[in-house]
Amino acid sequence: MAAAWVRTAAADRLDVVGAFFSGSTVGADPELELPATSDVDVVVVLQRDRVPAKPGKIELEGILIEVTYLPYAELADPEAVAGAYVLAASFATDTIIHDPTGALESLHQHIAADFADPRRVRRRVDAVRTKIINGLAQFNTRAPWHQQVLQWLFPSSLATHAVLVAGLRNPTVRLRYPMARQVLQQHGVLDDYPRLVDLIGCTQVTPQLVQQHLDALAVCFDQAAALGRTPFPFSTDITPQARPIAIDGSQALIAAGDHREAVFWIIATFGRCQQVLAADAPAQVTTAAEPAFRAAVSDLCGMREPADLLRGAERDRDAWPAIQAVAEEIIARRTIARPHGVGASGGGARRPNSD
Repeated sequence: MAAAWVRTAAADRLDVVGAFFSGSTVGADPELELPATSDVDVVVVLQRDRVPAKPGKIELEGILIEVTYLPYAELADPEAVAGAYVLAASFATDTIIHDPTGALESLHQHIAADFADPRRVRRRVDAVRTKIINGLAQFNTRAPWHQQVLQWLFPSSLATHAVLVAGLRNPTVRLRYPMARQVLQQHGVLDDYPRLVDLIGCTQVTPQLVQQHLDALAVCFDQAAALGRTPFPFSTDITPQARPIAIDGSQALIAAGDHREAVFWIIATFGRCQQVLAADAPAQVTTAAEPAFRAAVSDLCGMREPADLLRGAERDRDAWPAIQAVAEEIIARRTIARPHGVGASGGGARRPNSD
């Protein structure tokens, strides 16, 4: 269905260069059923310097696809793509849906050839470090509380991406913590996992506490989904159609015993809902919703005021050498277990019959 949507979009636009899968589907077993708590990420490449706002989530017969536009200029230099850890993961295997000129296939061949080379992997791990440091440097204590929380949360949680990149796994978003734990376990360094959880302060949370705040988020989410009008990059994540991912997906993690792993997306979604309400809800609704968000951030992450976030950002920056050491250990163990050139790309997806 995603491939059919791309064919229709390509027929309607003259500037479509191609399209490929991204996100969690890249590393998924093609024989498994798509969970109701997941969507299918599709990147449509346009021959434009500035691309339109992404369409976001589109429902197709009960399946959600998440569509993003990307300018072809960001793919024009294969070496730059090889070092861009999110893009490189998409081209390490055959994820191409639509490629009339062969440009994406050529890029795939270039990336896949030495995707597992330790030098390439270290370059991508360093790109994660840069993103963390730059993200935490943009912290603004004058911004509304929900924006401050998100400015701290997203960069701090990117330590999981360093682990995923080192393990040649797709740097997924919502499931970054359980996937990082899986990589650590696979390479015999699971003892380092608490270090990742500590970065967002949720090591000691209980399932009951996480459930309590997920229930509060569900109420806030429904309000924001009903009232949201202002376009944000994440707007289609806060809609009734996206509720199975935002709420049910976190509920599934708690049910599986992964309550700590659910905290990141609960707080991220809560903060985004606050942003929607601040833009579009009556003042009394926004004011009434804020205490629940503050309680969730306090109880689950230990953050109560801007000074806490500043200390957290400094702590998380200082933690990078330890995170880098973990990533280096994974690279070393993986290199010993699988010498470079043997199964370098780590598996592959099957291309749909789209062209």
